[in-house]
Amino acid sequence: QVQLVESGGGSVQAGGSLRLSCTASISTFRFAPMGWYRQAPDKQRELVASISGLGDTNYTGAGKGRFTISRDNAKNTVYLQMDSLKSEDTGVYYCTLVDSNYWGQGTQVTVSS
Repeated sequence: QVQLVESGGGSVQAGGSLRLSCTASISTFRFAPMGWYRQAPDKQRELVASISGLGDTNYTGAGKGRFTISRDNAKNTVYLQMDSLKSEDTGVYYCTLVDSNYWGQGTQVTVSS
Protein backbone atom coordinates (compact mmCIF):
# COMPACT_ATOMS: atom_id res chain seq x y z
CA GLN A 1 0.00 0.00 0.00
CA VAL A 2 1.45 3.32 -1.10
CA GLN A 3 1.23 6.16 1.40
CA LEU A 4 1.91 9.80 0.66
CA VAL A 5 2.22 12.19 3.59
CA GLU A 6 2.33 15.93 3.02
CA SER A 7 3.51 18.60 5.41
CA GLY A 8 4.54 22.22 5.39
CA GLY A 9 1.30 24.02 4.77
CA GLY A 10 0.17 26.98 6.82
CA SER A 11 -0.86 30.60 6.77
CA VAL A 12 1.32 33.27 5.25
CA GLN A 13 0.97 36.82 4.05
CA ALA A 14 1.04 37.66 0.37
CA GLY A 15 4.59 37.83 -0.90
CA GLY A 16 5.76 35.19 1.55
CA SER A 17 7.08 31.69 0.98
CA LEU A 18 6.27 28.15 2.03
CA ARG A 19 7.89 24.80 1.33
CA LEU A 20 5.71 21.75 1.11
CA SER A 21 7.07 18.25 1.58
CA CYS A 22 5.65 14.89 0.59
CA THR A 23 7.19 11.66 1.79
CA ALA A 24 6.26 8.50 -0.07
CA SER A 25 6.33 4.91 1.11
CA ILE A 26 7.43 3.55 -2.25
CA SER A 27 10.44 1.28 -2.57
CA THR A 28 10.96 2.43 -6.16
CA PHE A 29 10.56 6.13 -5.37
CA ARG A 30 13.64 7.11 -7.34
CA PHE A 31 11.88 6.00 -10.54
CA ALA A 32 8.48 7.45 -9.67
CA PRO A 33 7.11 10.57 -11.34
CA MET A 34 5.53 12.78 -8.70
CA GLY A 35 3.20 15.73 -8.86
CA TRP A 36 1.67 18.50 -6.80
CA TYR A 37 -1.93 19.55 -7.32
CA ARG A 38 -3.99 22.14 -5.58
CA GLN A 39 -7.69 22.67 -5.05
CA ALA A 40 -8.98 26.14 -4.32
CA PRO A 41 -12.37 26.61 -2.67
CA ASP A 42 -15.19 25.83 -5.10
CA LYS A 43 -12.74 24.96 -7.88
CA GLN A 44 -11.49 21.78 -9.49
CA ARG A 45 -8.21 20.24 -8.52
CA GLU A 46 -5.44 21.45 -10.84
CA LEU A 47 -1.86 20.43 -11.55
CA VAL A 48 0.77 22.79 -10.20
CA ALA A 49 4.00 20.97 -11.01
CA SER A 50 5.42 17.53 -11.68
CA ILE A 51 8.84 15.92 -11.67
CA SER A 52 10.02 12.74 -13.36
CA GLY A 53 12.22 10.11 -11.80
CA LEU A 54 15.13 11.67 -13.68
CA GLY A 55 14.37 15.10 -12.26
CA ASP A 56 12.77 16.64 -15.33
CA THR A 57 10.25 19.22 -14.20
CA ASN A 58 7.02 20.55 -15.61
CA TYR A 59 4.99 23.52 -14.41
CA THR A 60 1.55 24.68 -15.31
CA GLY A 61 0.42 28.29 -15.32
CA ALA A 62 -0.56 27.92 -11.67
CA GLY A 63 3.01 27.37 -10.55
CA LYS A 64 5.17 28.65 -13.34
CA GLY A 65 7.76 31.23 -12.37
CA ARG A 66 7.11 31.22 -8.64
CA PHE A 67 7.11 27.58 -7.61
CA THR A 68 9.93 25.05 -7.72
CA ILE A 69 9.46 21.31 -7.50
CA SER A 70 12.37 19.12 -6.46
CA ARG A 71 13.03 15.69 -5.02
CA ASP A 72 15.41 13.95 -2.66
CA ASN A 73 15.43 10.29 -3.58
CA ALA A 74 17.49 9.39 -0.50
CA LYS A 75 14.60 10.64 1.64
CA ASN A 76 11.75 9.47 -0.61
CA THR A 77 10.55 13.05 -0.56
CA VAL A 78 9.34 15.55 -3.11
CA TYR A 79 9.19 19.25 -2.33
CA LEU A 80 7.30 22.27 -3.59
CA GLN A 81 8.98 25.58 -2.85
CA MET A 82 6.43 28.36 -3.23
CA ASP A 83 7.65 31.95 -3.39
CA SER A 84 5.91 35.28 -3.95
CA LEU A 85 2.68 33.76 -2.78
CA LYS A 86 -0.60 35.38 -3.75
CA SER A 87 -4.07 35.14 -2.25
CA GLU A 88 -5.17 33.08 -5.25
CA ASP A 89 -2.65 30.40 -4.23
CA THR A 90 -4.89 29.59 -1.28
CA GLY A 91 -6.14 26.03 -1.30
CA VAL A 92 -5.42 22.46 -0.33
CA TYR A 93 -2.26 21.08 -1.88
CA TYR A 94 -2.01 17.40 -2.70
CA CYS A 95 0.90 15.21 -3.56
CA THR A 96 0.37 12.36 -6.00
CA LEU A 97 2.16 9.54 -7.71
CA VAL A 98 1.60 10.51 -11.33
CA ASP A 99 -0.85 8.34 -13.30
CA SER A 100 -1.95 6.48 -10.18
CA ASN A 101 -4.82 6.67 -7.74
CA TYR A 102 -2.47 7.42 -4.87
CA TRP A 103 -2.89 10.81 -3.25
CA GLY A 104 -1.82 12.35 -0.01
CA GLN A 105 -4.28 13.70 2.51
CA GLY A 106 -3.60 17.28 1.49
CA THR A 107 -2.12 20.24 3.30
CA GLN A 108 -3.83 23.61 3.62
CA VAL A 109 -2.15 26.74 2.34
CA THR A 110 -3.75 30.06 3.18
CA VAL A 111 -2.37 33.30 1.79
CA SER A 112 -3.74 36.52 3.19
CA SER A 113 -3.48 39.82 1.38
